[in-house]
Amino acid sequence: MTDAGTFCPRCGDPIEGDGADEREGAPGSRQSSGASAGVTRRERALCDACYFEDFEFVDAPERIEVMVCARCGAVHRGNRWVDVGAEDYTDVAIEETTEALAVHVEAEDVDWEVRPEQVDQNTIRMHCLFSGVVRGEVRTEEVVVPVKVSRQTCKRCGRIAGDSFASIVQVRAVGRDPTSEETERAAELAHRIVADMEETGDRNAFVTDVSEAESGIDLKLSTNKIGLKLANKLVEEFGGGFEDHEKLVTEDEDGNEVYRVTYAVRLPEFTPGDVIDLADDDGGPVLVRSVHGNLKGVRVTTGEPYEASYEDGDAPDARKLGELGDATDATVVTVEDDNAVQILDPETYESKTVPCPDYVDADASTVPALKSRAGLHVLPEA
Repeated sequence: MTDAGTFCPRCGDPIEGDGADEREGAPGSRQSSGASAGVTRRERALCDACYFEDFEFVDAPERIEVMVCARCGAVHRGNRWVDVGAEDYTDVAIEETTEALAVHVEAEDVDWEVRPEQVDQNTIRMHCLFSGVVRGEVRTEEVVVPVKVSRQTCKRCGRIAGDSFASIVQVRAVGRDPTSEETERAAELAHRIVADMEETGDRNAFVTDVSEAESGIDLKLSTNKIGLKLANKLVEEFGGGFEDHEKLVTEDEDGNEVYRVTYAVRLPEFTPGDVIDLADDDGGPVLVRSVHGNLKGVRVTTGEPYEASYEDGDAPDARKLGELGDATDATVVTVEDDNAVQILDPETYESKTVPCPDYVDADASTVPALKSRAGLHVLPEA
């Protein structure tokens, strides 16, 4: 007597080789990154003819809509915006289509390709060709999915367009205006911090504005975290210090208070390369080498190192005489001894004897010399 399990439950035809039992162990999920559905036990028991009557090799949506930011090109996925870095939206359309398509669970050795067709600026028609083996039979199917691109403005670009900012970094200096090197470096550091945060997926990081102020530069930044990082970086690189001041500006949707923080950075009065004359000090002018922590430098009369006291820190009582870049070449007449050298005054060309610091090369024919209110002094090579 024939086993009833070997007959198709729909048409009643016998199923050769007890294939229905073999198909009971078929996989339980589709070969796809998209949505999938299982195969019922009754479907597995059908003969091939009945099975393929209702068989759908590929499950594809009628159309796909992709929302992109018209300003930065980010793509809206789920409930957030994602930076994709695509030069055009063809790659985005391919990726979105790939995510939306699903191949039947019983298909094996599946191959597929997608051929995009640009219909117009906002529509890409995706021709998707699939092939695979189902129940030992090669099946192929082509589906066409139109991808519609709609352009909006993401939250980040909306905030940038609205000049939104959460912190301000004010770069100033004690007793002087910041140099162009310092202000340019401040802007460079701000953009670098933002770029590093963007690489980690932080879309809330941006520089709102960089503007010149009466005695420095102001940088408006999107978060307090960026402001704090920038203030610390500036002090780490140029010395000095900073203070922060909070101001309540609003409340968020959850009723939490939102503060705007101003970071007032004060760079040191003196910078590396300055030549200064210390008050109440008869050791001679000092060429500043560093202003990190205590001011450090070298005596231009002897070449000996100098370091300000802990109490003076980076701001000893002194006046600026000039800068290393102000020095001009002076002709060496003769090196008199270890402590004195005779050079020509770069302005009057008179022969003058000046202190000879230990960094002067005994065989040099010219040396950099700075003439100031404190006299004529030989400086190190820049």
